[in-house]
Amino acid sequence: MTPFTSELIGTMFVILLGNGVVANVLLKGTKGYNSGWLVITTGWALAVFAGVVVAAPYSGAHLNPAVTIALALAGKFNWDQVGMFILAQLLGAMLGALLVWLLYKRHFDDTEDPLLQLAVFSTSPAIRHPWANLFSEAVGTFVLIFVIFYVTNPEMGPDKTPIGMGSLGAIPVSFLVWGIGLSLGGPTGYAINPARDFGPRLVHAIIPMKNKCHSDWHYAWVPVAGPILGASIAAILYLQLQ
Repeated sequence: MTPFTSELIGTMFVILLGNGVVANVLLKGTKGYNSGWLVITTGWALAVFAGVVVAAPYSGAHLNPAVTIALALAGKFNWDQVGMFILAQLLGAMLGALLVWLLYKRHFDDTEDPLLQLAVFSTSPAIRHPWANLFSEAVGTFVLIFVIFYVTNPEMGPDKTPIGMGSLGAIPVSFLVWGIGLSLGGPTGYAINPARDFGPRLVHAIIPMKNKCHSDWHYAWVPVAGPILGASIAAILYLQLQ
């Protein structure tokens, strides 16, 4: 499997299981209906575990443009491959979201609240304040990236591509994502991954769906810019502390 393919498939698994648990909790008539935030955060942590296990041997399992950019800023990844990795992550996120929609299609149709439908695909703030929401996403992603630098020690190939378990060890990063969701996810739903939000939001805008509302593109810049900002600060601080 190539790095491109592994990033695409790994990110697909993250979104399939991550957005899948949101669908199971929010959509009407599911077995997990209304089971709460703890179920969502646990499901997302296990989704990250699944994606990392699949992709790590081939690409280092970034599965997140913020991770890719941070590793490049820290000199741990080749800038020439950043665009390719981000494209793979975006396509994987879109594929995962499409599969969730197909799997839960009847439940989407039975859910009359269009904002709950949208919430399966993309994040939204509990209190809408763009700069506060941006700060929330930046802080969550800062924690993700900064801790990743210290809990993992990627073995680098000759082209600065992480090999082996690479930059994201499955178990510690899964626990990290779980902790971020439980502690910091309340204000915005903790996208902490531009592909995770933008790709599924784009799928929501394209697919036909009963009761569908707008895709909230006015907010869409926050879960892209916030994670990139937080990841960049984490990488710069990490370099300064070495």
